[in-house]
Amino acid sequence: MTKRSGVVHQTEPRVALPDDVPAVSAYGLQVVRGSHTVLSNVTFTIPRGRIVGLLGPSGCGKTTLLRSVVGVQQPTAGHVQVLGHSAGAPPLRTRVGYVTQAPSVYADLTVLENLRYFAAALGMRGWRREDAVVRVVKEVDLASYADKLVTRLSGGQYSRVSLAVALLNKPDLLVMDEPTVGLDPMVRRELWLVFQRLAMEGTTLLVSSHVMDEADRCDRLLLMRAGRLLASADRATLLERTGCTDVEEAFMHLVEAAATAESRARQRAAAETGLLPGLPGLLDQPTASDAERAFFATDARP
Repeated sequence: MTKRSGVVHQTEPRVALPDDVPAVSAYGLQVVRGSHTVLSNVTFTIPRGRIVGLLGPSGCGKTTLLRSVVGVQQPTAGHVQVLGHSAGAPPLRTRVGYVTQAPSVYADLTVLENLRYFAAALGMRGWRREDAVVRVVKEVDLASYADKLVTRLSGGQYSRVSLAVALLNKPDLLVMDEPTVGLDPMVRRELWLVFQRLAMEGTTLLVSSHVMDEADRCDRLLLMRAGRLLASADRATLLERTGCTDVEEAFMHLVEAAATAESRARQRAAAETGLLPGLPGLLDQPTASDAERAFFATDARP
């Protein structure tokens, strides 16, 4: 595993997966730091070849969840499987690319120098390295800036360089932590066009954001608040289930419904004993078809 300033990229021979293996499956995932529960019983499945948006307010646990998926965050409880392996397992080293919010490239090097450096760090040499560098420069449309120092690039161009580094090994799963934050609408649109093209070529993308309008660009949504998963569904199902007209309104509806359900659960718990919620078995991994099913933490109908 190679990591520098926020990029973790993973490297080893890859094996074709059966069609029924999803990209990511998390079961009863929990992360506790001191007395603070960052993630609480998070369970979801992501089908392969889709753009999945992880949406929620800042501080709700999105980054911790992404770190758990790529294997750099050890869960307190639960389990995460990625492409048929435990998160962070050696066979995933060539299959997972990770772009964090932190700066991920050297500002005092040119775009090409950065890409050649990281390609070499990934074990690429000679024509293989140059072929990978040329490919990713084209994929993220950086040819016009290839010889410029990164420090002289705009925010959107800077983000493209980080993305290019993550694409050097042609990952099957690309995990990105708020890659469009702070970018102007035109740059965001251009980056989403790149994401959509990657998905059409078979890459699974897990993209976090606190901007709810980016939900319209995703095939599937994971909605989070305060370390809990509120829903896992496509946009149409989410809006139909909540009776809302946009994702932001649906999110607020789910927050209110979850609060009501928790209050009722506490009242029942005061009157009943010995009842514990069941967790999915760690060996009961859903198939790809199961990954398409919608999940809601509570019945969100008004």
